Amino acid sequence: MRTHVTNAAFGTLDYIAYPAGMLLFAPAILGTLGIDRYGIWAMTSAVLTTGAILASGFGDANIRSVAQARGSHRSEELIETVRSTLGIHLALGLTIACIGWLAAPVLAHYVVKIHAELADDCLWSLRITAALILIRSIETVCVSTQRAFGRYGTAIQVSVVARILSLFLAWLVPFYRSSVTAVMAATLATNALALWIQILQLRRLLGTRRLTPSLSAETTRGLLGFGVFTWLQAVAGLLFGQVDRLVAGVALGTSAVTAYTFCVQLTQPIYGITAAGLHFLFPLLASDSTRGSKRALRGPILGSLAANFAFAGLALAILLLYGTFILRLWAGPSVAQAASGVLPAAIWGSALSALSVTGSYSLLALGRPRTVAILNIFGGLAMTATLALLVPRCGLAGIAYSRLLPGFVAMLVYIPLANQPMWRIGQPDSTNRISICEEV
Repeated sequence: MRTHVTNAAFGTLDYIAYPAGMLLFAPAILGTLGIDRYGIWAMTSAVLTTGAILASGFGDANIRSVAQARGSHRSEELIETVRSTLGIHLALGLTIACIGWLAAPVLAHYVVKIHAELADDCLWSLRITAALILIRSIETVCVSTQRAFGRYGTAIQVSVVARILSLFLAWLVPFYRSSVTAVMAATLATNALALWIQILQLRRLLGTRRLTPSLSAETTRGLLGFGVFTWLQAVAGLLFGQVDRLVAGVALGTSAVTAYTFCVQLTQPIYGITAAGLHFLFPLLASDSTRGSKRALRGPILGSLAANFAFAGLALAILLLYGTFILRLWAGPSVAQAASGVLPAAIWGSALSALSVTGSYSLLALGRPRTVAILNIFGGLAMTATLALLVPRCGLAGIAYSRLLPGFVAMLVYIPLANQPMWRIGQPDSTNRISICEEV
């Protein structure tokens, strides 16, 4: 139990460390970079986040495969899985990085077209960001493998320190050279050093020095079969996560975007902290599913479900009671007043999505990535379709109400989970007779 609590704490730290660092360092970075260069830096950070998501979508497939190989004591298969995941992420990372490098001149032109003197600074910042995307892609393999071993602290400590150090350097470097390119170069060096440390840790963990990327046919086929659905889910989340704010801006204006964005930023941690804190359930179930009674999985699932509902319920109650007060302190009375009518719906939407976390991780561990991906994509499509109906009638409130749909749809994950053989009373429980449903 202590190990699970520790992993949950490190998972939560991984989620909150960078946003907390941004709150701390952002005013200081703005002061040293200036408004225009800060805008470039913020844009490169957004490009890095987007590119890293696109280039790192097979981390969950690696976690499941490594956890299962570890649970079955198949050490050679475990190492081959890590090498094949490295091969996939190297290919995917290089592809996204090359696209970013080639697109940098066009993006820089549009970003700084009224500030021509910043064109080169913006261009090279974006090109360094392309290299960072490749580093993040490879880092995901190291972190996901450590997580598959239940060693959340080891990998997350290095990752968190590197990100906080990058923020510190973004404040410090402009004292010596007022250039976003210099800031991004320092960030690149920091992340490269962190990756080198992660690779050394991974070699010690696996007991091998041979970790060259590989694309073993059978292993790669298995990783791609599972990972394509988690990748699609990540891409869909990236796209659908911006649709509501885009609609708010186009249909209702910038003031509506501001109020709505603050609502989303306030409520999103209900889901984010739940997902980060309970992530340890995924490798735990994947490992345990390869040995012993499948009914033994019921205990961890039910325990996590209780913790899931308790945290989401507590966060829901706190924000419903004090959300407007928090917004007033954080963003000012005008934003709080504009957001008061939509905040409750935003809170419920995030809480409903949070309630689905245990079910989603359980199905992923049991080999049902297609089901989880379909539910998430369908929820995003339902939200997008509802926006067209509600925004003309309800305005900003209609956008908030539409965010309830992904949460409701995500809760359907418990239907296929409830149909798993481990819940059937009176049925013989044999590892040979009851196999986990594989969709891939």
